[in-house]
Amino acid sequence: MKDVKVLGPGCSRCEATAQMVRDEAAKLGLDVTVEKVTDYALIAGYGIASTPGIVIDGKVVHAGGLPKPDDVARWLAA
Repeated sequence: MKDVKVLGPGCSRCEATAQMVRDEAAKLGLDVTVEKVTDYALIAGYGIASTPGIVIDGKVVHAGGLPKPDDVARWLAA
């Protein structure tokens, strides 16, 4: 199971990113847990200055703006 954190204040882009992660994981048949992290201190701890950010299994894979679904699928499959 992959552990995914979506970092951001809870804006519409952050919500869309979390849903995109769930959708792409479902397409790939992967089990994922998606946690939304809204605490600014925790977000800063990942070195993220621009949200939304995505952390998969402890590794930052994206920061700032909506990711492309193909990229999300690639990150999840890795």
